[in-house]
Amino acid sequence: MFLILKTRPNGRVNYYIQLILCLNLTILILTESAQPPFACDSSNPATKSYPFCNLTLPISTRVNDLVSRLTLDEKIPQLVNAAPAIPRLGIPAYEWWSEALHGVSNSGFGILLNGTIKSTTSFPQVILTAASFNARLWYRIGQAIGLEARAIYNQGQANGMTFWAPNINVFRDPRWGRGQETPGEDPLVGGIYAISYVRGVQGDIFEGGGLKDGHLQASACCKHFTAYDLDHWNGVGRFSFDAKVTKQDLADTYQPPFQRCIQNAQASGIMCAYNRVNGVPNCADKNLLTNIARKQWSFQGYIASDCDAVSIIYEVQNYTKTPEDAVSEVLKAGYVISTHLLMKWFIQVMLFLCQVVLGKLKNIMILAHMDLPLSYLMLFFLLC
Repeated sequence: MFLILKTRPNGRVNYYIQLILCLNLTILILTESAQPPFACDSSNPATKSYPFCNLTLPISTRVNDLVSRLTLDEKIPQLVNAAPAIPRLGIPAYEWWSEALHGVSNSGFGILLNGTIKSTTSFPQVILTAASFNARLWYRIGQAIGLEARAIYNQGQANGMTFWAPNINVFRDPRWGRGQETPGEDPLVGGIYAISYVRGVQGDIFEGGGLKDGHLQASACCKHFTAYDLDHWNGVGRFSFDAKVTKQDLADTYQPPFQRCIQNAQASGIMCAYNRVNGVPNCADKNLLTNIARKQWSFQGYIASDCDAVSIIYEVQNYTKTPEDAVSEVLKAGYVISTHLLMKWFIQVMLFLCQVVLGKLKNIMILAHMDLPLSYLMLFFLLC
């Protein structure tokens, strides 16, 4: 469904969006629902005794209990986007990769539009929506996307609720083919868009501060961190591009949208970009991921790589001498979830690395409601 939103002169979203959502949700309610892949099945006596299944306990206690029960071999595969099930603990598989740039999409692997629900609302491209300069409109769009995502999950047609959107890169070169995904060239507008969209998707109130318990409607992930706005030009591609950026330009131009996404919107995820900045790959930059995002901005969520960004560090950028070194660099930098298979390919290396990591795990904000799969709650392995 494609819906062009109209706004009244006072900035309020036209009632048509509310009518469309109401009709969509009514259809969902009237259809027979499949069972979502919840962990801690109440009908399974084997899981009743586990503290991580006890809804009355604090989330931090439940997460600690769950992580303590996992073997090293079980922990490592959770570092990729297609996290496998852990049958002995009743934990279902989880897919981290879902897309929702301007509507819930099945272009990732987490959303399945092959059942009762076969389509979702498609809003205008972000560059057009941003031209309204209407932050409440952006919030309402995010709110609609988060609500539809939750409905699809409840219908049993989703393997994940982590959506890799919004794209808040600063768009200043018209030769970049993905500029329409962004709010545009202005860092201030990009930051306000990030706040509005993320709060809407995650179920926060427009003003923020409505998620004091950390329970989300869905999870938003701001991308691509950072100084990333080039695809293919003059023999240079996005995989090999090395952005030469001064500290002032980084602070004034490229970082503000991400800082607002983290500090104001409380996004539960960020994605590091393919490119290098001043010679260092974003996904292997400890100063960027740990010192700035986690320490300066107090980011408490997960960090995902763009598709195959870890392998590109070795294969394209020649930043490391071996693939194993690429894995080592990104883990030490503070990144968490790898898209695709490099982590599995070098599992023996990670077995060694994780011996170091195990003593350095921290508790972080949980992405989902208490009644969602505990695979949501798991394994944001943060390196100190």
